[in-house]
Amino acid sequence: MISAGDFRNGMTIELDSNIYQIIEFQHVKPGKGAAFVRTKLKNIKDGGVVEKTFRPTEKCPQARIDRNDMQYLYNDGDLYYFMDNTTYEQIALGVEQIGDSLKFVKENEMVKICSHNGNVFAIEPPLFVELEITETEPGFKGDTATGATKPAIVETGAQVNVPLFIEQGEKIKIDTRTGEYLSRV
Repeated sequence: MISAGDFRNGMTIELDSNIYQIIEFQHVKPGKGAAFVRTKLKNIKDGGVVEKTFRPTEKCPQARIDRNDMQYLYNDGDLYYFMDNTTYEQIALGVEQIGDSLKFVKENEMVKICSHNGNVFAIEPPLFVELEITETEPGFKGDTATGATKPAIVETGAQVNVPLFIEQGEKIKIDTRTGEYLSRV
């Protein structure tokens, strides 16, 4: 159990049979009345954000989140298969658990599987990936003064906006959190 007075950003707590991550917290001591803690909580399973106030002495259980490194093997229709490289145990996850978190991940890449009490709720891809451009329009000389971009399809099938000088067949570095082009490889 953790008291509201000990909240910190990034902590995970159980509240109303849901798991929340503390995005923001603020201890408020008004001139009149009792102090309280104002928080912004993100529901880990569905991504919704709620604001809630606590008395500093209120206690709630701290949720334990397991993050395991696993190798993404392949997908077969609606199932995605992952393997733990230490135990060689394989698990299959459905499309609803994956979402679009694997749109920049190739087969045989390492990802983090986030679970609570054995229930997988999220997949964290690597922060940066290097992918090859499979399809893009040719760029035109002299069109680069404005920093213009064009759409490109990478080898995983995802679409990324790239600068005009990037050609088909080149490898680029992508930030998986934002889906933005970073640089050539």
